[in-house]
Amino acid sequence: VNRFLISFCHLQLIPLFIFIGGGAGMSMAYLARLGLRNPDVCWDRKNNPEPWNKLGPTDQYKFYTVNMDYSKLKKDRPDF
Repeated sequence: VNRFLISFCHLQLIPLFIFIGGGAGMSMAYLARLGLRNPDVCWDRKNNPEPWNKLGPTDQYKFYTVNMDYSKLKKDRPDF
């Protein structure tokens, strides 16, 4: 295996391929999370045409929040 790597490419390029592949994998995972967990995306228009209206005030859909406790939020919007 080591002889194959030496003859196939330079050993200095292997970390580059690892980091580029890891970055591409993480970006694809983040895009998949956005497509599946974001309330702005609607996959089923017949059963749930407006998924953002079914979110409660305590639902966390952001990826990262600083100093925010979602359990203490109150509902401040009307029902549709």
